[in-house]
Amino acid sequence: MRIAQVAPLFESVPPKLYGGTERVVSYLTEALVDLGHEVSLFATADSATRAHLVASWPRGLRLDGRSHAHDVAHQQQLADVARLRDQFDVIHFHTDFRQAELIRRYRLPALTTLHGRLDLPEVVEAVRDYPELALVSISDAQRAPLHGANWLATVHHGLPCSLFRGQARHGQYLAFLGRISPEKRCDRAIEIAKRLKLPLRIGAKVDPMDQAYYAERIAPLMAHPLVKFVGEIAEREKNEFLGNAIALLFPIDWPEPFGLVMIEAMACGTPVVAFGHGSVPEVLEDGVTGFIVDNIDDAVAATARCTQLDRRRIRARFEQRFSAERMAQDYRHVYERVIRRTATAGSAASTAGLVPPPPAQPLAAETGHA
Repeated sequence: MRIAQVAPLFESVPPKLYGGTERVVSYLTEALVDLGHEVSLFATADSATRAHLVASWPRGLRLDGRSHAHDVAHQQQLADVARLRDQFDVIHFHTDFRQAELIRRYRLPALTTLHGRLDLPEVVEAVRDYPELALVSISDAQRAPLHGANWLATVHHGLPCSLFRGQARHGQYLAFLGRISPEKRCDRAIEIAKRLKLPLRIGAKVDPMDQAYYAERIAPLMAHPLVKFVGEIAEREKNEFLGNAIALLFPIDWPEPFGLVMIEAMACGTPVVAFGHGSVPEVLEDGVTGFIVDNIDDAVAATARCTQLDRRRIRARFEQRFSAERMAQDYRHVYERVIRRTATAGSAASTAGLVPPPPAQPLAAETGHA
């Protein structure tokens, strides 16, 4: 199967530091290559992949300091996809709704995985304007605001089983990994650690939009002797950071679409204590891979019980449920459905006498655009 993966351009694929969507795109791309598919990745030139790289921008926009150029960068990417569109059996977008008009214009055999929160007015408007857009959710819970959307499937994220190693033993600290923002509730993690008198290591980034929140609400809490702010960490550092922790604290306060860090912890054999919002009940098995809680008191009690969980079993459940190979196989079935549906729609359009779109240019070696 000839498959195009279209990634956002904010980070490289995989990201150098923080970055959930681009990381998942990387895992999926490489797993599809392993399954023998012919894969092209539309991403930044500093990406690393065994697929054919179509570089639509030199470097990840966030670390390049040119996030203001994201509209131009993504327009260039869509132009590249349009130019090469006939070279693929299916095109898989991970770029929100930017490509909706392109898909409609060329009647592309395409699907879009939505990676973010969907309870936003602009998302509802986009789904209303493009009801034919074939969508994939990353959890069943993510779909809640968009019951009437054209959902094809839910595909949970997966990680390469070789990426992290399960660790039977742990250190003497708790971990928080992700973003510092109001919905991630790092303040709750600090409170849990303080009440248990356990050190807390915080591996997190602070986006510009959250700088004021960090300065006013979180930075003063960092002065506590139990709290250590590690900052933004790379993927190669996660095995030690998560694997040596007693538990990962995931005290969210929003409808989390998936929560990649939960399965990263599970891959290390580390239990997760999470507030039960959004996808959490789909990802965690309460009492097996961690604990699902409703409040701080429950979180404190659950974290104290984490040492009783079998870390080998946590790793085994990760392998059974959240491998990159399983994710790729799930998407392969979705791709087959998209191809069949597009072929059927194309036959109907031909019968109705509709004019086909102009042919695309052949696929050639690509270089980054300035």
